[in-house]
This record gives sequence, structure tokens and C-alpha cells, in this order.
Amino acid sequence: MGAVIVLGVVVVGFVIEEALEAYELRHAYPEESGTARETKPSSREAEAQRKPKPDPSGQGSQPPVPTEPSERARRPECRPIPVPRASKDAPHNACADRVPPNRYPGMDVSVGGVRFDALQVGVPALWEIKTHRFDQYSSFVQRMEIQKELKQLNKERDTAVACGYEFIIGVSTQEHKEALLEADFSLNVFVTGCSR
Repeated sequence: MGAVIVLGVVVVGFVIEEALEAYELRHAYPEESGTARETKPSSREAEAQRKPKPDPSGQGSQPPVPTEPSERARRPECRPIPVPRASKDAPHNACADRVPPNRYPGMDVSVGGVRFDALQVGVPALWEIKTHRFDQYSSFVQRMEIQKELKQLNKERDTAVACGYEFIIGVSTQEHKEALLEADFSLNVFVTGCSR
């Protein structure tokens, strides 16, 4: 009787794992957006892909164990809380929903008391999206904008990292990315291609 129960638990665990993988595949990046080519899978994802799948019969294997902490396991201040959008800028908000893609479409997310534009689906990554026309600014205005952004981005990155999230900045143009990296090469900046 005990063996039947254990076997049943293992089979149920396998079915749940397969359903979660199918869900992630249905909500993956759209290929035509071009964003998937520039993102790198996390080392956890790469490791999970190399591990063999459990035998469906459940013999000789343990139930699958999550590789990262669930949202419930995070410290209370680090749990993501969907909040209404701070920005009323429709193109900005559409980009924040589409590019990561956002786990909470139409919402910002608050973590550690700091507001982020998106929490990426399937990956513990918080995003800050910048959609302004940085490349059309004068060089003086660009320098001032970068100084202002660095103060905000450093605060957001510190909070994200302290709570166990990756922090990614999405910008519309390569010029904006290069300016941010010139100011701080340790930033993780991604060109979204979102237009205004």
C-alpha cells in the first residue's frame, strides 16, 4: 500500500512538472521580436536542461525539487507585489509588458518597497524599461540623463540583488545602451527595440 502511494506521488509530480514546462513553452518569447537572440539563459536553466527527465514509472527516482526558492520562500519584503502602473505612457507600458515578458501585464511590481516596470515570466528577473528618444537628445542632455538614470538604476539594482533577483535595464536604442555601459559597465542592459 505504501509503495502505491509513493508511486502515485511521483507520477503526480512528473505530470505537474510536464504541465509547467508546457506552460513555459506557450509563454516563451515570440521569435519575431528578436529579443530571444540577445538574452542568455541563466546557469540554472542550462543546468536544468542537462539533467535527465525522471522516469514516468517513478521507479528509482525522487519527486522533482524546485531549483530556486518559491515566491513564498522569499523574505516578506522581497515577495513581488503587483501594483498599478506609475507611468501613464502607453508605449512605455506596452514595451514593459511585451519585452521581458511581464508576469503581471498592465502592472508594475513592487519588491523591497521599490517599484519595477516588470517581473519576467519564468525567470527571477526584475526590469526597468526606458523608452525615451535618448539618441535624439543633445550630448549635454544625454550626459544629464545618464547621471539621473544611474541614481535610479543603482537603487533598483541594489534592491533586486538583495532580494535574489537579476536586474535588467531595457532601452530602446543601442546608443542609449552604450552610454549606460560607458558610465557603468557592470549594468545588464538590453536593447528592446521598442519605438516611440
